[in-house]
Amino acid sequence: MAVHPSVVPQLSKNAAMVLERRYLRRDADGRVMEIAADMFRRVAVAIARADQKFNKDADTSTLAERFYNAMAGFEFLPNSPTLMNAGRELGQLSACFVLPVGDSMDEIFDAVKHTALIHKSGGGTGFSFSKLRPKNDVVQSTTGISSGPISFMRVFDIATETVKQGGTRRGANMGILRVDHPDILEFIRCKSDRKQLNNFNISVGLTEAFMQALEQDESYPLINPRDRQKTGTLKARDVFDLIVRHAWENGEPGIIFLDRMNRDNPTPHIGTIESTNPCGEQPLLPYESCNLGSINLGLMVKAGQVDWERLKEIVHLAVHFLDNVIELNRYPLPQIAQMTYANRKIGLGVMGWADMLIALGIPYSSEEAVALGEKVMAFVNDEGHEASRILAGERGAFPNFEGSLFAQQGKPAIRNATVTTIAPTGTISIIANTSSGIEPIFAVSFVRQVLDNNILVEVHPLFERMAKERGIYSEALMEKIAEHGTIQGIQEIPDDLRALFVTAHDITPEDHIRMQAAFQKNTDNAVSKTVNFPKTATIEEVRRVYELAYQMDCKGVTIYRDGSREHQVLSTAKTSQESEAAEKKTVRDRPMTLKGWTYRMQTGCGPLYVTVNEDEEGLFELFTTMGKAGGCAASQSEAIGRMVSLAWRSGVQPKQVIKQLLDISCHSHSGFGDKKILSCADAVAKAIQNHLASTGHAEKMEKRSLFKGACPECGGKVEHEGGCAVCHSCGFSECI
Repeated sequence: MAVHPSVVPQLSKNAAMVLERRYLRRDADGRVMEIAADMFRRVAVAIARADQKFNKDADTSTLAERFYNAMAGFEFLPNSPTLMNAGRELGQLSACFVLPVGDSMDEIFDAVKHTALIHKSGGGTGFSFSKLRPKNDVVQSTTGISSGPISFMRVFDIATETVKQGGTRRGANMGILRVDHPDILEFIRCKSDRKQLNNFNISVGLTEAFMQALEQDESYPLINPRDRQKTGTLKARDVFDLIVRHAWENGEPGIIFLDRMNRDNPTPHIGTIESTNPCGEQPLLPYESCNLGSINLGLMVKAGQVDWERLKEIVHLAVHFLDNVIELNRYPLPQIAQMTYANRKIGLGVMGWADMLIALGIPYSSEEAVALGEKVMAFVNDEGHEASRILAGERGAFPNFEGSLFAQQGKPAIRNATVTTIAPTGTISIIANTSSGIEPIFAVSFVRQVLDNNILVEVHPLFERMAKERGIYSEALMEKIAEHGTIQGIQEIPDDLRALFVTAHDITPEDHIRMQAAFQKNTDNAVSKTVNFPKTATIEEVRRVYELAYQMDCKGVTIYRDGSREHQVLSTAKTSQESEAAEKKTVRDRPMTLKGWTYRMQTGCGPLYVTVNEDEEGLFELFTTMGKAGGCAASQSEAIGRMVSLAWRSGVQPKQVIKQLLDISCHSHSGFGDKKILSCADAVAKAIQNHLASTGHAEKMEKRSLFKGACPECGGKVEHEGGCAVCHSCGFSECI
């Protein structure tokens, strides 16, 4: 099928880097085989072909061109697995899945196996562990006692750590436990030990009964899921206080309102919603999957007004696209294929909301912005449902329509059980060069480290344009903003621009919740958003936001207090001696005993033996020994080893060390092809690469560095937005 594009993708430097690193097709030797236009063409052609399932004579060329132009023009982008895998052998196109975890060893380890298959295919998984009997409960088949749900969560965590997702995506899990489970207190505390469960986001499933007990300052019963018997009571206020305190300490657990999610469950006759996907915005029945996509609202502005006509066109096109994805998807399990075809859930969301507000001249934290958010999402939701009804007329309603809420309410047939979701857009918003989801802008100006280790100052394009129009633009001012972290308090910038260009840390947590609630009001599923708190926020302020989320009819909430995770690189400028000291890296002390591996590398100067030692935190030191003693090569290699050791002990990421040493060339090469060694420095870099690959430590260290607030790709700062962790310096995203 030939596609004749009328749009050429205009990529930012970050977008080009992200696409090359994770999305573009490669050959067997790892060489990139396509450019961005090729990728969008590959995806468009593949997804358009699904129309032939309903009309074998359909000419899909025009549709493919429309899909291509929407993606290449960044008006709409599907979730990452679709961009990566459509038109390729893997063919797994969905981002999120929910698996059941039953209360038997067979069911538990079936779920572990299924998790591994999903992660291998590039998906993330959500689980409810609420059906597992509590710790120390009876196990009749063995006359033993149960180890409880948290112990089995560790099994899932280890399995996730082990499975590498084809080099494109890391495993991600959501773990949920009902607030009335007897082990709820242990669950709330389970991530206090920051060395475990780092492949999980966790949320407490709050019920209406619990919230009523909280409001009335009463106790509530704990129920053993094995026999539904009451095992005790807890004071609702004490449990809520514990949730809030741990969220204040490290951002977890989040909360979801289970009864509220089931109130909007479109197919209650099929099952009860127990869990969500890893970022919390997609409630799903067991074995359901959902494919997601986002419309770029920043491009839906024309002559200073919302371009409603174009927005309608893109909504209808996107619903058509996402419904086609269901047809083409290669599901990792037959149970998932069956449930997905039966309910056909899609999740159309938005990104670029902050950019739309700026283009319209509306401050993010204003009442006008909240009202417009509600109006825009109502339009997207209404038109999305209309597009789904049109498809139902052409293709039929989703098979479980009879008995659904739609049928009960006498509504016309619809193709998709759910249509709208506000998902994290960390990576696809970087590709589109727009703001993430419904979050405020990441920064007005920030420092980006490029591949040759040069430092560039990136400026928000709308601010750059407006600053130049006002005659205040200068490189010195942009550097000042990048160092300051915000334009608030910079006197050279007019008040109206300071009100317009706010970041996540410039608005109040209450502003975050109000915006989340505005979009939730007209979203079928849920809204993924991070409520950002300053480092100085109190526990009471976190409590207030959790309570406000419930009062404003949100379906859940995720918070992050800046600097609350160990050794986080602060995301604001150095404003005091205290913050400057906090940013300094501490050199780890050498323990008495270390575990090590030695690699023989053949250089032009003879064999070089590279020894890599590790402590509990990861790579610790590196020694080199030349096959022949003395000489310049030996001394230079020893010097490299000492500097690498100091770097690792100071927290520098292995990838950064490799980047500095790889491909350094001297006059004496050795070997050919993949085994070619250009110098002793190059040999050290390749030895480190071999070590990471052979030990499987790359994934573990990536997770550890991310948890500490540093980007595992470039060592830069990580922003928490949309329920996800994103580095805007290099394009890394936890929720790719």
